[in-house]
Amino acid sequence: MELVKTEQKKFNDYLEFLDRESIKEFDGLLQQLGEKKVAMVSATGFGGGVAEILHSLVPLMNDLGLNVDWWVLSSCPNQFYNVTKTFHNCLQGQEGELVQRDREIYLHYNELNAYQMLEWNYDYIVIHDPQPAALIHYRDKKAGEKWIWRCHIDTSTPNMEYWDFLYQYISRYNACIFTMSEYVKENHGLPNLTFITPSIDPLSYKNIPLTRERAQEIVSSFGIDTNRYLISQISRFDPWKDPLGVIDVYRIVKKELPEVQIALVGSMASDDPEGWDYLYRTLRKAGEDYDIKIITNFNGITGLEVNAFQTVSDVLLQKSLKEGFGLTVTEGLWKGRPVVAGNVGGIKLQIEDNISGYLVSTVEECAEKVLHLLRNPMLSQEMSEKGREKVRKEFLVTKNVLNYLNLFVKLA
Repeated sequence: MELVKTEQKKFNDYLEFLDRESIKEFDGLLQQLGEKKVAMVSATGFGGGVAEILHSLVPLMNDLGLNVDWWVLSSCPNQFYNVTKTFHNCLQGQEGELVQRDREIYLHYNELNAYQMLEWNYDYIVIHDPQPAALIHYRDKKAGEKWIWRCHIDTSTPNMEYWDFLYQYISRYNACIFTMSEYVKENHGLPNLTFITPSIDPLSYKNIPLTRERAQEIVSSFGIDTNRYLISQISRFDPWKDPLGVIDVYRIVKKELPEVQIALVGSMASDDPEGWDYLYRTLRKAGEDYDIKIITNFNGITGLEVNAFQTVSDVLLQKSLKEGFGLTVTEGLWKGRPVVAGNVGGIKLQIEDNISGYLVSTVEECAEKVLHLLRNPMLSQEMSEKGREKVRKEFLVTKNVLNYLNLFVKLA
Protein backbone atom coordinates (compact mmCIF):
# COMPACT_ATOMS: atom_id res chain seq x y z
CA MET A 1 0.00 0.00 0.00
CA GLU A 2 0.98 3.62 -0.43
CA LEU A 3 0.96 6.39 2.15
CA VAL A 4 -1.00 9.54 1.27
CA LYS A 5 0.44 12.90 2.23
CA THR A 6 -2.02 15.53 3.40
CA GLU A 7 -1.70 19.24 4.01
CA GLN A 8 -1.38 20.40 7.60
CA LYS A 9 -4.49 21.78 9.24
CA LYS A 10 -5.00 23.50 12.60
CA PHE A 11 -8.02 22.46 14.61
CA ASN A 12 -8.08 25.86 16.32
CA ASP A 13 -9.03 27.38 12.98
CA TYR A 14 -12.31 25.44 13.17
CA LEU A 15 -13.38 26.50 16.65
CA GLU A 16 -15.67 29.17 15.18
CA PHE A 17 -17.91 26.37 13.88
CA LEU A 18 -18.26 24.68 17.31
CA ASP A 19 -20.48 25.44 20.26
CA ARG A 20 -19.19 25.34 23.83
CA GLU A 21 -20.59 21.90 24.58
CA SER A 22 -18.88 20.33 21.60
CA ILE A 23 -15.53 21.82 22.62
CA LYS A 24 -15.89 20.31 26.10
CA GLU A 25 -16.76 16.95 24.54
CA PHE A 26 -13.63 17.06 22.39
CA ASP A 27 -11.47 17.74 25.43
CA GLY A 28 -12.92 14.81 27.38
CA LEU A 29 -12.55 12.31 24.54
CA LEU A 30 -8.97 13.33 23.75
CA GLN A 31 -7.95 12.91 27.37
CA GLN A 32 -9.22 9.32 27.25
CA LEU A 33 -7.55 8.48 23.94
CA GLY A 34 -4.11 9.98 24.41
CA GLU A 35 -1.82 9.36 21.42
CA LYS A 36 -3.61 6.43 19.83
CA LYS A 37 -2.40 5.28 16.41
CA VAL A 38 -4.93 5.11 13.58
CA ALA A 39 -4.71 3.82 10.00
CA MET A 40 -7.25 5.00 7.46
CA VAL A 41 -7.40 2.76 4.36
CA SER A 42 -9.21 3.59 1.11
CA ALA A 43 -9.05 2.65 -2.55
CA THR A 44 -7.66 5.94 -3.81
CA GLY A 45 -6.31 9.26 -2.56
CA PHE A 46 -7.97 11.34 -5.27
CA GLY A 47 -11.43 11.74 -6.75
CA GLY A 48 -14.75 11.09 -5.04
CA GLY A 49 -16.18 11.97 -1.65
CA VAL A 50 -14.21 9.49 0.47
CA ALA A 51 -10.82 10.89 -0.54
CA GLU A 52 -12.11 14.41 -0.10
CA ILE A 53 -13.28 13.71 3.44
CA LEU A 54 -10.01 12.04 4.42
CA HIS A 55 -7.92 14.95 3.13
CA SER A 56 -9.48 17.00 5.95
CA LEU A 57 -10.25 14.35 8.56
CA VAL A 58 -6.71 12.93 8.75
CA PRO A 59 -4.75 16.18 9.31
CA LEU A 60 -7.30 17.46 11.84
CA MET A 61 -7.07 14.25 13.87
CA ASN A 62 -3.29 14.53 13.79
CA ASP A 63 -3.42 18.11 15.00
CA LEU A 64 -5.57 16.97 17.93
CA GLY A 65 -2.80 14.63 19.09
CA LEU A 66 -3.69 11.28 17.49
CA ASN A 67 -1.18 9.57 15.19
CA VAL A 68 -3.12 9.00 11.97
CA ASP A 69 -1.79 7.59 8.68
CA TRP A 70 -3.79 7.30 5.48
CA TRP A 71 -3.02 4.37 3.20
CA VAL A 72 -4.39 3.58 -0.26
CA LEU A 73 -4.34 0.33 -2.24
CA SER A 74 -1.48 -0.07 -4.69
CA SER A 75 -0.51 -2.44 -7.51
CA CYS A 76 -4.18 -2.81 -8.48
CA PRO A 77 -4.85 -2.83 -12.26
CA ASN A 78 -8.02 -1.68 -14.00
CA GLN A 79 -9.47 -5.19 -13.83
CA PHE A 80 -9.58 -4.90 -10.02
CA TYR A 81 -11.36 -1.55 -10.18
CA ASN A 82 -13.76 -2.85 -12.82
CA VAL A 83 -14.67 -5.64 -10.42
CA THR A 84 -15.02 -3.34 -7.41
CA LYS A 85 -17.15 -0.87 -9.39
CA THR A 86 -19.48 -3.78 -10.11
CA PHE A 87 -19.42 -4.51 -6.36
CA HIS A 88 -20.40 -0.89 -5.74
CA ASN A 89 -23.27 -1.02 -8.22
CA CYS A 90 -24.58 -4.39 -7.06
CA LEU A 91 -24.41 -3.47 -3.39
CA GLN A 92 -26.68 -0.56 -4.38
CA GLY A 93 -29.15 -2.98 -5.96
CA GLN A 94 -28.00 -3.63 -9.52
CA GLU A 95 -28.71 -7.13 -10.80
CA GLY A 96 -25.83 -9.40 -11.70
CA GLU A 97 -24.02 -12.60 -10.83
CA LEU A 98 -20.79 -12.66 -8.83
CA VAL A 99 -18.70 -14.99 -10.97
CA GLN A 100 -15.75 -16.96 -9.61
CA ARG A 101 -13.23 -15.00 -11.69
CA ASP A 102 -14.33 -11.71 -10.10
CA ARG A 103 -14.11 -13.22 -6.61
CA GLU A 104 -10.55 -14.33 -7.34
CA ILE A 105 -9.49 -10.92 -8.68
CA TYR A 106 -10.99 -9.13 -5.69
CA LEU A 107 -9.33 -11.40 -3.14
CA HIS A 108 -5.99 -11.58 -4.95
CA TYR A 109 -5.38 -7.83 -4.79
CA ASN A 110 -6.62 -7.59 -1.22
CA GLU A 111 -4.15 -10.31 -0.28
CA LEU A 112 -1.37 -8.60 -2.23
CA ASN A 113 -1.88 -5.36 -0.31
CA ALA A 114 -2.29 -7.16 3.01
CA TYR A 115 1.32 -8.41 2.81
CA GLN A 116 2.40 -4.80 3.23
CA MET A 117 0.55 -4.61 6.56
CA LEU A 118 2.71 -7.19 8.33
CA GLU A 119 4.72 -4.58 10.23
CA TRP A 120 1.76 -2.36 11.06
CA ASN A 121 1.21 -1.39 14.67
CA TYR A 122 -2.03 0.58 15.01
CA ASP A 123 -4.71 0.79 17.68
CA TYR A 124 -7.46 1.36 15.10
CA ILE A 125 -7.61 0.36 11.43
CA VAL A 126 -10.48 2.04 9.56
CA ILE A 127 -11.29 0.45 6.18
CA HIS A 128 -13.39 2.54 3.78
CA ASP A 129 -15.88 0.87 1.43
CA PRO A 130 -15.86 -2.53 -0.32
CA GLN A 131 -12.57 -2.31 -2.23
CA PRO A 132 -10.23 -3.08 0.73
CA ALA A 133 -12.81 -4.79 2.97
CA ALA A 134 -11.19 -8.26 2.69
CA LEU A 135 -7.82 -7.07 4.04
CA ILE A 136 -8.92 -8.30 7.45
CA HIS A 137 -9.01 -11.86 6.11
CA TYR A 138 -5.26 -11.84 5.48
CA ARG A 139 -4.06 -10.34 8.76
CA ASP A 140 -3.59 -11.92 12.14
CA LYS A 141 -4.93 -9.30 14.53
CA LYS A 142 -2.51 -8.02 17.11
CA ALA A 143 -3.59 -7.69 20.73
CA GLY A 144 -5.73 -4.61 21.22
CA GLU A 145 -6.02 -3.87 17.51
CA LYS A 146 -9.53 -2.71 16.53
CA TRP A 147 -10.87 -2.93 12.97
CA ILE A 148 -13.65 -0.63 11.75
CA TRP A 149 -15.41 -0.89 8.37
CA ARG A 150 -16.88 2.36 7.02
CA CYS A 151 -19.51 1.94 4.29
CA HIS A 152 -20.23 5.10 2.27
CA ILE A 153 -22.79 3.63 -0.14
CA ASP A 154 -26.52 2.84 -0.04
CA THR A 155 -26.85 -0.86 0.83
CA SER A 156 -30.55 -0.75 1.68
CA THR A 157 -31.55 -3.11 -1.16
CA PRO A 158 -28.35 -4.93 -2.12
CA ASN A 159 -27.85 -7.70 -4.62
CA MET A 160 -27.75 -10.46 -2.00
CA GLU A 161 -25.06 -12.53 -3.74
CA TYR A 162 -22.63 -9.62 -3.45
CA TRP A 163 -23.77 -8.70 0.05
CA ASP A 164 -23.37 -12.27 1.33
CA PHE A 165 -19.88 -12.47 -0.14
CA LEU A 166 -18.84 -9.21 1.51
CA TYR A 167 -20.59 -10.04 4.77
CA GLN A 168 -18.19 -12.89 5.53
CA TYR A 169 -15.45 -10.26 5.86
CA ILE A 170 -17.21 -7.25 7.38
CA SER A 171 -18.80 -9.43 10.09
CA ARG A 172 -15.27 -9.96 11.46
CA TYR A 173 -14.74 -6.26 12.15
CA ASN A 174 -14.97 -4.78 15.65
CA ALA A 175 -17.37 -2.08 14.43
CA CYS A 176 -19.22 -1.09 11.24
CA ILE A 177 -20.17 2.45 10.28
CA PHE A 178 -23.04 3.26 7.91
CA THR A 179 -24.48 6.62 6.95
CA MET A 180 -28.02 5.80 8.07
CA SER A 181 -29.93 2.93 9.67
CA GLU A 182 -31.97 2.22 6.52
CA TYR A 183 -28.80 0.92 4.85
CA VAL A 184 -28.57 -2.07 7.18
CA LYS A 185 -30.88 -5.08 7.17
CA GLU A 186 -32.57 -5.84 10.50
CA ASN A 187 -30.89 -9.22 10.82
CA HIS A 188 -27.46 -7.80 10.06
CA GLY A 189 -25.69 -9.17 13.15
CA LEU A 190 -22.88 -6.66 12.62
CA PRO A 191 -20.83 -5.65 15.69
CA ASN A 192 -20.95 -2.16 17.25
CA LEU A 193 -23.14 -0.75 14.52
CA THR A 194 -22.59 3.02 14.28
CA PHE A 195 -24.16 5.73 12.13
CA ILE A 196 -22.05 8.67 10.97
CA THR A 197 -22.85 11.04 8.13
CA PRO A 198 -20.07 12.31 5.85
CA SER A 199 -19.03 15.95 6.11
CA ILE A 200 -17.49 18.91 4.33
CA ASP A 201 -14.52 21.04 5.29
CA PRO A 202 -15.70 24.67 5.55
CA LEU A 203 -12.12 25.93 5.18
CA SER A 204 -11.13 23.93 2.08
CA TYR A 205 -10.74 25.66 -1.28
CA LYS A 206 -13.99 24.05 -2.31
CA ASN A 207 -15.94 25.67 0.51
CA ILE A 208 -14.28 28.95 1.54
CA PRO A 209 -16.37 32.03 0.76
CA LEU A 210 -15.84 33.44 -2.75
CA THR A 211 -17.05 36.85 -3.83
CA ARG A 212 -19.61 36.64 -6.58
CA GLU A 213 -17.33 38.68 -8.82
CA ARG A 214 -14.43 36.24 -8.36
CA ALA A 215 -16.71 33.22 -8.89
CA GLN A 216 -18.14 34.75 -12.07
CA GLU A 217 -14.65 35.41 -13.38
CA ILE A 218 -13.73 31.74 -12.85
CA VAL A 219 -16.82 30.21 -14.49
CA SER A 220 -16.60 32.65 -17.40
CA SER A 221 -13.31 31.03 -18.38
CA PHE A 222 -15.28 27.82 -19.08
CA GLY A 223 -17.67 29.53 -21.48
CA ILE A 224 -20.44 30.36 -19.00
CA ASP A 225 -22.43 33.53 -19.68
CA THR A 226 -22.87 34.99 -16.19
CA ASN A 227 -25.74 37.21 -17.35
CA ARG A 228 -27.94 34.17 -17.96
CA TYR A 229 -29.48 31.51 -15.72
CA LEU A 230 -27.11 28.70 -14.75
CA ILE A 231 -28.08 25.24 -13.49
CA SER A 232 -25.25 22.95 -12.37
CA GLN A 233 -24.75 19.40 -11.22
CA ILE A 234 -21.41 18.67 -9.55
CA SER A 235 -20.80 14.92 -9.43
CA ARG A 236 -18.98 11.97 -10.94
CA PHE A 237 -20.17 10.68 -14.29
CA ASP A 238 -21.96 7.61 -13.04
CA PRO A 239 -25.30 5.94 -13.85
CA TRP A 240 -26.47 6.46 -10.26
CA LYS A 241 -25.91 10.24 -10.58
CA ASP A 242 -28.11 10.25 -13.71
CA PRO A 243 -26.28 12.86 -15.82
CA LEU A 244 -28.42 11.83 -18.81
CA GLY A 245 -31.53 12.64 -16.81
CA VAL A 246 -30.00 15.99 -15.85
CA ILE A 247 -29.77 16.90 -19.54
CA ASP A 248 -33.42 15.91 -19.97
CA VAL A 249 -34.33 18.25 -17.07
CA TYR A 250 -32.39 21.09 -18.71
CA ARG A 251 -34.17 20.58 -22.05
CA ILE A 252 -37.61 20.80 -20.40
CA VAL A 253 -36.59 23.96 -18.54
CA LYS A 254 -35.11 25.50 -21.70
CA LYS A 255 -38.46 25.27 -23.48
CA GLU A 256 -39.85 27.65 -20.83
CA LEU A 257 -36.70 29.73 -20.30
CA PRO A 258 -34.56 29.71 -23.48
CA GLU A 259 -31.78 31.71 -21.79
CA VAL A 260 -30.92 28.87 -19.36
CA GLN A 261 -27.58 27.04 -19.53
CA ILE A 262 -26.32 24.00 -17.64
CA ALA A 263 -22.96 22.76 -16.39
CA LEU A 264 -22.14 19.15 -15.49
CA VAL A 265 -18.90 19.26 -13.54
CA GLY A 266 -17.05 16.23 -12.19
CA SER A 267 -13.68 14.68 -11.53
CA MET A 268 -12.60 11.35 -12.97
CA ALA A 269 -11.64 9.09 -10.04
CA SER A 270 -8.81 6.58 -10.49
CA ASP A 271 -10.90 3.76 -8.96
CA ASP A 272 -13.86 4.30 -11.33
CA PRO A 273 -13.06 3.14 -14.89
CA GLU A 274 -16.80 3.06 -15.65
CA GLY A 275 -16.78 6.85 -15.28
CA TRP A 276 -15.17 7.30 -18.70
CA ASP A 277 -17.92 5.32 -20.40
CA TYR A 278 -20.58 7.44 -18.74
CA LEU A 279 -18.74 10.65 -19.57
CA TYR A 280 -18.79 9.67 -23.26
CA ARG A 281 -22.51 8.83 -23.03
CA THR A 282 -23.15 12.24 -21.50
CA LEU A 283 -21.18 13.98 -24.24
CA ARG A 284 -23.18 12.14 -26.91
CA LYS A 285 -26.44 13.10 -25.20
CA ALA A 286 -25.39 16.76 -25.13
CA GLY A 287 -24.63 16.73 -28.84
CA GLU A 288 -23.88 20.16 -30.28
CA ASP A 289 -25.85 22.18 -27.73
CA TYR A 290 -23.28 24.75 -26.64
CA ASP A 291 -25.37 25.74 -23.62
CA ILE A 292 -24.51 22.34 -22.11
CA LYS A 293 -21.04 22.56 -20.54
CA ILE A 294 -19.45 19.23 -19.58
CA ILE A 295 -16.30 19.84 -17.57
CA THR A 296 -13.86 17.53 -15.73
CA ASN A 297 -10.60 17.81 -13.85
CA PHE A 298 -8.90 17.37 -17.24
CA ASN A 299 -10.28 20.81 -18.13
CA GLY A 300 -8.61 22.33 -15.09
CA ILE A 301 -11.35 21.76 -12.52
CA THR A 302 -10.10 21.81 -8.92
CA GLY A 303 -11.88 22.50 -5.66
CA LEU A 304 -11.74 26.25 -6.32
CA GLU A 305 -13.51 25.94 -9.67
CA VAL A 306 -16.18 23.68 -8.15
CA ASN A 307 -16.67 26.32 -5.46
CA ALA A 308 -17.15 28.97 -8.15
CA PHE A 309 -19.76 26.93 -10.06
CA GLN A 310 -21.68 26.25 -6.86
CA THR A 311 -21.47 29.90 -5.80
CA VAL A 312 -22.87 31.39 -9.02
CA SER A 313 -25.42 28.73 -9.99
CA ASP A 314 -29.04 29.79 -9.75
CA VAL A 315 -30.05 26.20 -8.96
CA LEU A 316 -27.91 23.19 -8.07
CA LEU A 317 -28.99 19.64 -8.94
CA GLN A 318 -28.07 16.27 -7.53
CA LYS A 319 -30.46 14.09 -9.46
CA SER A 320 -29.22 10.80 -8.01
CA LEU A 321 -31.10 7.53 -8.43
CA LYS A 322 -29.14 6.00 -5.53
CA GLU A 323 -26.91 7.94 -3.17
CA GLY A 324 -24.96 6.99 -0.08
CA PHE A 325 -24.95 10.61 1.04
CA GLY A 326 -24.11 13.12 -1.70
CA LEU A 327 -21.58 15.63 -0.36
CA THR A 328 -22.28 18.01 -3.23
CA VAL A 329 -25.72 18.61 -1.72
CA THR A 330 -24.11 19.70 1.54
CA GLU A 331 -21.62 21.87 -0.37
CA GLY A 332 -24.39 23.62 -2.27
CA LEU A 333 -26.45 24.24 0.86
CA TRP A 334 -23.38 25.59 2.65
CA LYS A 335 -22.89 28.17 -0.10
CA GLY A 336 -26.47 29.33 0.28
CA ARG A 337 -27.72 27.98 -3.03
CA PRO A 338 -31.08 26.25 -3.65
CA VAL A 339 -30.74 22.51 -4.30
CA VAL A 340 -33.10 20.14 -6.12
CA ALA A 341 -32.05 16.53 -5.55
CA GLY A 342 -33.17 12.92 -5.82
CA ASN A 343 -35.45 11.69 -3.06
CA VAL A 344 -33.05 8.87 -2.20
CA GLY A 345 -30.53 7.68 0.37
CA GLY A 346 -28.53 10.14 2.42
CA ILE A 347 -29.84 13.12 0.45
CA LYS A 348 -33.00 12.84 2.55
CA LEU A 349 -30.91 13.52 5.66
CA GLN A 350 -29.73 16.82 4.22
CA ILE A 351 -32.78 18.38 2.58
CA GLU A 352 -36.08 18.97 4.34
CA ASP A 353 -38.44 18.83 1.37
CA ASN A 354 -40.17 22.15 0.63
CA ILE A 355 -38.26 23.80 3.49
CA SER A 356 -34.54 23.80 2.68
CA GLY A 357 -34.79 22.44 -0.87
CA TYR A 358 -36.74 20.04 -3.02
CA LEU A 359 -36.64 16.24 -3.21
CA VAL A 360 -37.77 14.80 -6.53
CA SER A 361 -38.27 11.39 -8.14
CA THR A 362 -38.73 12.07 -11.87
CA VAL A 363 -37.25 14.22 -14.62
CA GLU A 364 -40.54 16.10 -14.97
CA GLU A 365 -40.81 16.82 -11.25
CA CYS A 366 -37.20 17.98 -11.17
CA ALA A 367 -37.75 20.37 -14.07
CA GLU A 368 -40.91 21.75 -12.43
CA LYS A 369 -39.05 22.55 -9.20
CA VAL A 370 -36.12 24.12 -11.05
CA LEU A 371 -38.50 26.42 -12.94
CA HIS A 372 -40.30 27.31 -9.71
CA LEU A 373 -37.03 28.36 -8.05
CA LEU A 374 -35.80 30.34 -11.05
CA ARG A 375 -39.08 32.25 -11.12
CA ASN A 376 -39.19 32.85 -7.35
CA PRO A 377 -35.82 34.24 -6.17
CA MET A 378 -37.15 35.24 -2.73
CA LEU A 379 -38.28 31.66 -2.04
CA SER A 380 -34.94 30.43 -3.31
CA GLN A 381 -33.09 32.68 -0.83
CA GLU A 382 -35.30 31.64 2.10
CA MET A 383 -34.74 27.93 1.44
CA SER A 384 -31.01 28.46 1.03
CA GLU A 385 -30.61 30.13 4.43
CA LYS A 386 -32.34 27.21 6.17
CA GLY A 387 -30.17 24.71 4.33
CA ARG A 388 -26.92 26.44 5.33
CA GLU A 389 -27.85 26.42 9.01
CA LYS A 390 -28.59 22.69 8.92
CA VAL A 391 -25.14 22.06 7.43
CA ARG A 392 -23.47 24.14 10.14
CA LYS A 393 -25.07 22.03 12.87
CA GLU A 394 -24.75 18.57 11.38
CA PHE A 395 -22.45 18.16 8.37
CA LEU A 396 -19.13 19.91 9.00
CA VAL A 397 -15.85 17.99 9.39
CA THR A 398 -15.66 18.92 13.08
CA LYS A 399 -18.77 16.82 13.71
CA ASN A 400 -17.25 13.94 11.74
CA VAL A 401 -14.06 14.00 13.84
CA LEU A 402 -16.14 14.06 17.03
CA ASN A 403 -18.14 11.01 15.93
CA TYR A 404 -14.98 9.03 15.21
CA LEU A 405 -13.46 9.94 18.58
CA ASN A 406 -16.60 8.72 20.34
CA LEU A 407 -16.39 5.39 18.51
CA PHE A 408 -12.67 5.00 19.31
CA VAL A 409 -13.36 5.56 23.01
CA LYS A 410 -16.26 3.10 22.92
CA LEU A 411 -14.07 0.39 21.37
CA ALA A 412 -11.20 1.09 23.77
